[in-house]
Amino acid sequence: MASSFSLIKWYLDCVTDEGEVTIVYLAELRWHGVHLHLASVVGGIEESMGTRSSMSPCRLSSNGGRICAEHAKLGVLGIWEADATAVERTVYENGSGYVRWNCLQPRSLVQLRVKDRELTGLGYAECLTLTIPPWQLPMRQLRWGRFVSPEDSLAWVDWQGPFSTNFAIHNGEETKLNTVTEAEVRFPGATLTIERGLALRSGRLGSTILPGIPALGMLLPSSLFNVEECKWRSRGTLVTKDRGSSGWVIHEVVQWSV
Repeated sequence: MASSFSLIKWYLDCVTDEGEVTIVYLAELRWHGVHLHLASVVGGIEESMGTRSSMSPCRLSSNGGRICAEHAKLGVLGIWEADATAVERTVYENGSGYVRWNCLQPRSLVQLRVKDRELTGLGYAECLTLTIPPWQLPMRQLRWGRFVSPEDSLAWVDWQGPFSTNFAIHNGEETKLNTVTEAEVRFPGATLTIERGLALRSGRLGSTILPGIPALGMLLPSSLFNVEECKWRSRGTLVTKDRGSSGWVIHEVVQWSV
């Protein structure tokens, strides 16, 4: 029987050379006849970080290595130009559906306007498609992150629970992960060292997401909002056998309650 659940979630980010970060989340949820558009912008620098959310739809196009996103209510207009090869992977699948990760732009050249601020920098873009409700996934902990420098792109997924998998994509090539922590990511032939960074969002989803989109509290199971999320922006240095490069890391740990 086909799943009635569908969640398409876009994640688009940009970090300027100075470290000012903007993350744009755009999602479309269909479930039991309900059709919702969700949007959120996390942005700022140091103590001025903030989150704004909306349930109004946005304008989004993805074509030929260019992603354009505009959300009038949140005051966001951005263009992400691909600067690395896209990678797509089915992360999990069962008889009910799948989780598909499409890393469209492991490294992006970004031009962004947020309200009255004009920002440029390197960024990252992915689209995650779920046809299984996230509270039904066999997962206890997820570590995700991305590192972008002028020389390298790196993205990683470490899924642990009744079903476990991990992998990294380094400059378009998939590899296994050896170690993943808040301070370090190791994979064969390379190590990413992550400095202590700026907390972008920390706490239960009920306190970080629900206040901005209260309608979700009436639609989704309460257990989902007890999930703990910590997300950071940090400086990182990737060292391989041949060279090293420095750039910005955005990484997170998501913990499901047992």
